[in-house]
Amino acid sequence: MEQGAYNPYMTAQTQFDQVAEQINLDPAVRALIRQPSREFHFTIPVKMDDGGTRVFNAYRIHHNDARGPVKGGIRFHPQETVDTIRALSMWMTWKCAVVDIPLGGGKGGVICDPHDLSMGEQERLCRGYVRQMVKNFGPAVDVPAPDVMTNGQHMLWMMDEYEAITGGHYAGVITGKPVGMGGSLGRREATGYGVIYTLAEALPKLGMDLAQTTASIQGFGNVGEYAARLYETLGGKIIAISCWDQHDRKAYTFRKKEGLDIGRLAEIKDTFGSIDLDKARALGCEILPGDAWIAQEVDILMPCALENQITSEAFTRISGQVKVICEAANGPTTPGADKLIREKNIYLIPDFLCNAGGVTCSYFEQVQCNMNYFWPLDEVLDKLKFKMTAAFHAVHDLAWQKSLYMRDAAYIIAINRVAEAVKMRGWV
Repeated sequence: MEQGAYNPYMTAQTQFDQVAEQINLDPAVRALIRQPSREFHFTIPVKMDDGGTRVFNAYRIHHNDARGPVKGGIRFHPQETVDTIRALSMWMTWKCAVVDIPLGGGKGGVICDPHDLSMGEQERLCRGYVRQMVKNFGPAVDVPAPDVMTNGQHMLWMMDEYEAITGGHYAGVITGKPVGMGGSLGRREATGYGVIYTLAEALPKLGMDLAQTTASIQGFGNVGEYAARLYETLGGKIIAISCWDQHDRKAYTFRKKEGLDIGRLAEIKDTFGSIDLDKARALGCEILPGDAWIAQEVDILMPCALENQITSEAFTRISGQVKVICEAANGPTTPGADKLIREKNIYLIPDFLCNAGGVTCSYFEQVQCNMNYFWPLDEVLDKLKFKMTAAFHAVHDLAWQKSLYMRDAAYIIAINRVAEAVKMRGWV
């Protein structure tokens, strides 16, 4: 029942309301920041390769910009919904606040499946998106980035269209661009590495040695792959990875109890994170149903793909061995499952802290573009690790001192920072 009724925006507001009650948040502030400040709903006509025209529905939502320009990805997905984008824009506000970077939350999306579009059609779609939003984009207003099924090439087309319309060079208008065209080194690794930076800080608090732990991962796109790579480098063993198979249009779980070779798996996946079934079998992988990842006997679960994966029903399948859940995806856990996680005393690293490495490195890219000076990879990753570990300790210490659930502690820090900015600006 929870699966069918899931609405990410309701989840985001429920999580917010619970913490707003705890901290006795001012009613006016609460009313202001529990919903987006502005929404753009628009259509994009695209000339298709066959000579016809197809019209795509698209969105851009600004949740709150009290702390700085809104920041957030643009998703291409055939099942995209406006409530998903509302929720993600809200989570982006908290994400920027919890790692203490001067940005607000935004998110965008187009209802489409890029697998079914040629590169030329995708380019025209990207440029059409910018033409609709150009008056509300800009380095000091709204800075988009890649998200589900978008990449650096899409962002470069968008930047080029913005510059063509405005008549200047504004590399800081968008992030996630290719290196050499205003992109930052480390951006590809940032979200996945950030997940492991927080995990590496959490495990000693629990008396656990990362090199002695096992993990199961859902998702093998950019986030899942680089989280897996760093976790493996630090000595951890991944026994299962679940990912979507584009050919069969369903997910599979790839399992190898003695440990998967992440480098080899990365070599046999496509650009959308799908692993080749036959080549995986040749590497000794068992092929299991897509949802089998959550039932593995491991120490750590890492949902790294879409929202609504750990529901009350799915929780009943989690092994008693699991000690930690790292929410590398946005909104992977429902409020009902949150209650069960608390009761089982599983340590949770909440999504808007755990996966904040991506937006943090996007902020670094923006800073570098505005300076027109770019840092070497080691410097980017050092700064990323510093930001992520400082944010983790702030949340963990508050949770420990006040006997709070980690998600609630992260929300308290983030909401208080946004509320303070709103009040200081005199908005309420």
